[in-house]
Amino acid sequence: MTYGLAFDPFVSLPVLAAAAAVAAVLAGLLLASRTRGAVFRALALVAGLAALANPSLTQEERQPLSSVVAVVVDKSTSQDFGERTAQTEAARVALAERLARIPGLEVRNIEANARDGETDGTRLFSALSAGLSDVPPERVAGAVMITDGRVHDVPADINALGFSAPVHGLISGRAGERDRRVSLEKAPRFGIVGQKQSLTFRVTDEGAPPGARVGVTVRRDGEVIARPVVTAGQNATVDVEIAHAGPNIVEIEAPGLEGELTPVNNRIAVSIDGIRDKLRVLLVSGEPNVGERTWRNLLKSDANVDLVHFTILRPPEKQDGTPINELSLIAFPTRELFQTKIRDFDLIIFDRYSQQGVLPQVYFDNIVRYVRNGGAVLVAAGTDYVEPGSLYNTPLEEILPGMPTGETTQVPFHARLTDPGKRHPVTRSLPGAQAEPPQWSRFFRVIDADARSGVSVMSAPGDKPILILDRVGEGRVALLLSDHFWLWARGYEGGGPYIDLLRRLSHWLMKEPDLEEERLKLTTSGRDLVVERQTMGDSVPPARVTPPVGPERTLTLTQVEPGLWRATTPADQLGLWRAANGDLNALVNIGPLNPKEFAEVTSTKDVLAPVATATGGGLWRLADLSGSVPRVVPVTSGERLAGADWMGLRTRDVSVVTGVGLFPLFAGLSGLLLLLGLLALSWVREGR
Repeated sequence: MTYGLAFDPFVSLPVLAAAAAVAAVLAGLLLASRTRGAVFRALALVAGLAALANPSLTQEERQPLSSVVAVVVDKSTSQDFGERTAQTEAARVALAERLARIPGLEVRNIEANARDGETDGTRLFSALSAGLSDVPPERVAGAVMITDGRVHDVPADINALGFSAPVHGLISGRAGERDRRVSLEKAPRFGIVGQKQSLTFRVTDEGAPPGARVGVTVRRDGEVIARPVVTAGQNATVDVEIAHAGPNIVEIEAPGLEGELTPVNNRIAVSIDGIRDKLRVLLVSGEPNVGERTWRNLLKSDANVDLVHFTILRPPEKQDGTPINELSLIAFPTRELFQTKIRDFDLIIFDRYSQQGVLPQVYFDNIVRYVRNGGAVLVAAGTDYVEPGSLYNTPLEEILPGMPTGETTQVPFHARLTDPGKRHPVTRSLPGAQAEPPQWSRFFRVIDADARSGVSVMSAPGDKPILILDRVGEGRVALLLSDHFWLWARGYEGGGPYIDLLRRLSHWLMKEPDLEEERLKLTTSGRDLVVERQTMGDSVPPARVTPPVGPERTLTLTQVEPGLWRATTPADQLGLWRAANGDLNALVNIGPLNPKEFAEVTSTKDVLAPVATATGGGLWRLADLSGSVPRVVPVTSGERLAGADWMGLRTRDVSVVTGVGLFPLFAGLSGLLLLLGLLALSWVREGR
């Protein structure tokens, strides 16, 4: 119980100060004049001022508050290495027992970095601040951190802690640990397909002599592309060719160091987005037709496509007597296009082309070799395909997947997706295909042909193929057997998804990764890792997912639509994730390229030493304490808060007011009687 004196003036402070000044002058004059009763009159003035000040006697009832100590347990991934998990748990239990013996001490248990997959690095001080956010600074007795010492949010200014109490550290792990890690020093985010990009990396050996020669393995999308030998502790550079558009996952892996702590940081991965530098497309129209504008508009609308278009208006056999120097037509540069620069094109399109003597047979041989070596050809056929000048009657017969029967069918019909077409990425989920009949306009002609290779993804009545896709050697071939796709572009009967279909078809021919029939893909969605498998098959085996740390996970894939299977798993770790399904592999890196959690994994006292020293705390290695923890000692005063075998907590004398009693001294009748009594005494004194 505490007593005190409080004032609650009836007038403002300036008025009270003025009244006090007047009273002081009057009291001085009375005392100076030695008037009888002057003392009592002066006391009466003081009593009047006291009444205006309204003094009260206070009585406070206080309840003592406990001191608070925070025990911060490091739950980051690096705590799984070696014996750290067991050491941390044993220390937590032993510390809890010792703290429980101290009366008036509240313990706040805080777990930091609970593997939420969102934080890069170990952030113990952020967790400490959040755990003590509702505790006044004067109640904090101290903090004890159980960690491997690799903390990434140590405050540079000790005042940022928000309290004045010791910070102690119990360090898991052992002194002299060895570890090898690979770090990425410089890497591009983008690269032109077909060109090389340079990556700079470093192999660092902790706890081992520097300068060792280390053979590393460089992979692109899981395929080994280089095995350079580098010097540990020095930067090294490797050139990587960007093989395709989209993400190119490059891994750099170093062999393990003898006796090292963990191999998890022996490899790094970086995703380089491949960008095509102007897809070069050659479009050859055998004659003017309503469909060629559809192709031209589609290809010209894509800023990444560099289109070269020729329409043959005057075949060589046409002789009308017009002098050559008066012709305004451009000569078809056949030799330049089909012999000298044929490899510069990503795609060659023949639109209703028939033999007119423009291209010698030897150039068709060049086209066949071009396809087998990785090129792409699309034949958009019309009635020309069944005529004697058909492209099928050239060396292209080797690679064309459809053999013409010599007939055409001219009846109205709706093109439909075949069963393989419902799974193929080119035609899967094509808008309008789900309805019966499909929600697109009819065609009126199909070129009859027998599919001798490849896969037919669209068909006419009678299972007559309309679109056949095939792989030839390293290249690809597509055959369109109807010349009425332009009806979709013109909006006849509502039109159809010609842009989706023809654009997908063109990009499949140019080997867009997202349009591969058999593909495994890893992506992230929120806090989940998504495994997607594209396949032409009826079923897929379970996927095997390997996180950066920990055992392999087996996921059962569920079909979400024909040809597409999917599964998810929590993305609860930062770093490189791997997935395998059959003979397909996929990789994705979650978080930064060099996660701080894996950058340095050997335990250390050095990181926490500045904070411990500034706050008077101490640091101890759990391995040196034989499974125990230092004694915990309450300290009420003094600067020394840690010793070789003890840690101190600054206990606080803090209380909270639970009740207040207020007794006015000059209020009401008591103040009036005192004032009248003093005046009466002054009158009595003057009357003598």
